[in-house]
Amino acid sequence: MREITFIEATREALAAAMARDATIFVVGEGIGPRGGNFNTTSGLYDIYGPERLRDTPISERGFVGMCAGAAMTGSRPIVDFMFVDFILDAMGEIINQAAKMQYMSSGRLTMPLILRGCIGIGSSAATHHSGSYFPHFVNIPGLRVVVPTNPYDAKGLFASALVSNDPVLFLEHKSILFRKGPVPEEEYTIPFGQARVAREGKDCTVVAVGGMVVKTLGACDELAQSGVDVEVIDPRTINPLDIDSVLASVHKTGRLLIVDETFQPCGIGAEITAQVVDRGFDDLDAPIRRLNGAYAPTPYSPTLEAAIVPSVASIVQAVQELMAE
Repeated sequence: MREITFIEATREALAAAMARDATIFVVGEGIGPRGGNFNTTSGLYDIYGPERLRDTPISERGFVGMCAGAAMTGSRPIVDFMFVDFILDAMGEIINQAAKMQYMSSGRLTMPLILRGCIGIGSSAATHHSGSYFPHFVNIPGLRVVVPTNPYDAKGLFASALVSNDPVLFLEHKSILFRKGPVPEEEYTIPFGQARVAREGKDCTVVAVGGMVVKTLGACDELAQSGVDVEVIDPRTINPLDIDSVLASVHKTGRLLIVDETFQPCGIGAEITAQVVDRGFDDLDAPIRRLNGAYAPTPYSPTLEAAIVPSVASIVQAVQELMAE
């Protein structure tokens, strides 16, 4: 099978959907002739022009509100906000309007709105361009939160987002945007709420979120040399969360580590831990452990930046300590 990058895979899904559905349009800073900061819309402006690829000023609150209104009237807007940090200026529109509108209208209005952009630490992007914040969005009923980790999943999940009638946050870790992987040329979708077993194992379960999947798989190769067989679960979507796949893996292995770059307090790891303890306590042979990024703003210095994020070495160490319990 041919191999393309994460960004190329999402662009294929977007191009196919735009050709099929004239109600889809994209707004954002630099997504017109320039093709987006990360080439998310490269080449599409030449086909569809400014009516469907509309460059905007730096006004996230304004264009998120505008797109929420457009979604209510039958369009399928996509807000390309570049970095998730920028969309924090539009939290009122996202939480009080987009997330609640279907409920407040008793289902008479739908909200087919995609909010997409980069998350994660890397490349010395510093504290205003390195956030993830998906625990904030998972806390809000009505929002779908999608975090793909490879090109195949990116194309299939984005295709699902493009036909969803719910508001979807499509969050792409900057460290994997240009990683290549096998992707079919034909169209396909991946349903929300279905985790992926990224690696099968029998000794320990690791749930890795977002950019941590790649690092965890690297740690597994090292651990295998010492006889530790790790199973890796990639949630793919964290709202809805496929807790059944996590429970099935823990039933097999008896141990659980959750690896997540975001802050530990009130994070996704805490939610997964609570649900596993509630429904799978008798399967546990050791306490559930969490490995997170440092609870601190992201520094600019490459050395300090590397120190605050889980690494292959720290994942190996965390698994070894869990196996010793």
